[in-house]
Amino acid sequence: MAMKRHIYLEDIPLAEARAALQAALAAADMWRPLGVETVSVVEANGRITAEAIWAKLSSPHYHASAMDGFAVRARDTEAATETHPVRLTLWESWDEPPDGLMAAHPVNTGNAMPPWANAVVMIEHTQPVKDEQEQDAIEIRASLAPWNHVRPMGEDMVATELVLPANHKLRPVDLGALAGSGHGTVKVYRRPRVAIIPTGSELVTVKTVAEQGIQPGNIIEYNSIVLAAQVENWGGVPTHWPIVEDEFEALQTAVLEAAQSHDLILLNAGSSAGSEDYTAHVVQALGRLLVHGVAVRPGHPVIFGMIENDKATRWQSDKARTEPAEVVTDDDHQVTLSPGHLVTPIIGVPGYPVSAALTGEIFIEPVLACWLGQRPYEAPTIQATLTRKIASHTGDDDYVRVAVGQVGDKVMATPISRGAGVITSLVRADGIVRIPRFSEGEDMGTAVTVHLYRSPAEIARTILTIGSHDLTLDLLAQFLAERGDRRLASAHVGSLSGLVALRRGEAHLAGSHLLDETTGEYNVSYVKRYLPGQEVVLVALVGREQGWIVPQGNPKGLSGWTDAANPDVRFVNRQRGAGTRVLLDFELGKLGITPEQVRGYDREEYTHLAVAAAVASGTADAGLGIRAAARALHLDFVPLAQERYELVIPKQHYESELLRPLLDLLHDDEFKTAVAALPGYDVSIMGQVREIGD
Repeated sequence: MAMKRHIYLEDIPLAEARAALQAALAAADMWRPLGVETVSVVEANGRITAEAIWAKLSSPHYHASAMDGFAVRARDTEAATETHPVRLTLWESWDEPPDGLMAAHPVNTGNAMPPWANAVVMIEHTQPVKDEQEQDAIEIRASLAPWNHVRPMGEDMVATELVLPANHKLRPVDLGALAGSGHGTVKVYRRPRVAIIPTGSELVTVKTVAEQGIQPGNIIEYNSIVLAAQVENWGGVPTHWPIVEDEFEALQTAVLEAAQSHDLILLNAGSSAGSEDYTAHVVQALGRLLVHGVAVRPGHPVIFGMIENDKATRWQSDKARTEPAEVVTDDDHQVTLSPGHLVTPIIGVPGYPVSAALTGEIFIEPVLACWLGQRPYEAPTIQATLTRKIASHTGDDDYVRVAVGQVGDKVMATPISRGAGVITSLVRADGIVRIPRFSEGEDMGTAVTVHLYRSPAEIARTILTIGSHDLTLDLLAQFLAERGDRRLASAHVGSLSGLVALRRGEAHLAGSHLLDETTGEYNVSYVKRYLPGQEVVLVALVGREQGWIVPQGNPKGLSGWTDAANPDVRFVNRQRGAGTRVLLDFELGKLGITPEQVRGYDREEYTHLAVAAAVASGTADAGLGIRAAARALHLDFVPLAQERYELVIPKQHYESELLRPLLDLLHDDEFKTAVAALPGYDVSIMGQVREIGD
């Protein structure tokens, strides 16, 4: 079905968009918990109580012995001392002992106390003896206070006492309290049913890729996996819908079916303004479009709407029904909504993975929280100093991903990739800095609030490295995670920028491989220039091969540095300040080759793997990088130089306990073996130390 593009209705502020969705839900009597169900206490972990819970029984519901020993009357022990023990006759009966008999009744921990006893003497504080009538008895050498080693009835809770309030998320210990107070079941809010419908003719499932491989133009569909996991973490029950192609009536059918049995529909993607973006049209056809386009980045083209089930039913009656889609779900969780369920909210989730995930956090979680009687989640926050300037679109609320680490007495936040399609930026992110609308951003050195994805304790255990990219840093991070509690967070900005970050106190260490054009030595002269007056330790990590990364078979026949001036070769470069860029400029300068003679000199990437990816994709014929990056993407490699890659560490960090596990790894045989297995690496220098004094 051909349809003209649907341009955004309005690029409205974030707060107004939230208010519009909330108002629509309130008008439909859906801005409240969805309903109540009764579940077994055994299955109630993580559920939300729908009402206050009062103890049916006291706990314990009888006077209970707290020790293995003997139940006694405290008054019978008053005369006992070390030098004058008191003898108590064993009395097995539950009845009151005869007048004048000082008795002891054997008990184990948890046994009910005889009604005549009010204390317990521990078995290890007794001596077995015979009394005057040669009956079994015990001697004790210390008096006991009333109720000593006794758990009185109601010690834990008393019948009719409040056990748990309403709107409380049940924890494992809460289940024990419920059971202990006589409850076998508990009333909880019903978990919201959320249908997640992925759309796009270019999408393929993970299973398909595993079985058949992937072709150019195909996109692996994983947004639904992320969204479903978010929904589950937030207390909902997700339903994975099969992929629906970009066809208007197919989308209508899927949405209609989902609306009959779900509380919320997430339609991903098709929310932008492209020729095959039908989400807004589908919502209008089956209900009411509330919002299309919110001033937030990432997540700009999000859609809010309400599927009006009577309108959807009329559409259905006018069309021949297709076979229902096969829904992957658990039959035990099927829900049929009551006839009074007149509308179903729908959110058009943007297709870019970061936008999709943040749409979940910003818009979906608060709705699910309301339906479960909870307040929206509030992430822990920490104050941090920005290591780089953040430029922001003035009309949008901007959610910027950052890596966070504590360097000395300062907490530093380093912005990482801003791309809405870079899901790994959320994987690596320690938190989010929110830049408010109408702000142009934040300057370097500004104090900002970070909404954390990790705990402050994890941040305190984080080693922050800013500098040159190398594959061994990933191995370091892996080994640190496996061997202990340290965590390595990296920001790849190039060797020179790493030294600048150290000078400003923004990192614990920096990876560097800067060649001095005069001496041919690596790093020393740059450290002296950029970190004057500081005591610095250079710790060798690896020797590396640098060379041309080229397609398999080296079709352009590259063999040396002079090939950089070949006008038939499209090159991809590293960013200014990268050690690889410094090496290239040095070698080209020796040959008299100017940047203008290098086709593609101005195209920059920030990592060796990004250079290799450009070559593998066919957008570049060659780029300077390390052999390991070429091998990783099955490319060929033309060796040109051997370089020294070192960790530049201010001495106060080098001597700190925080970095000790990392430095110890450089002398670990297993770690060395893992690095040596990477192509083009020399580990013979690993761990060598050079100190540069003040």
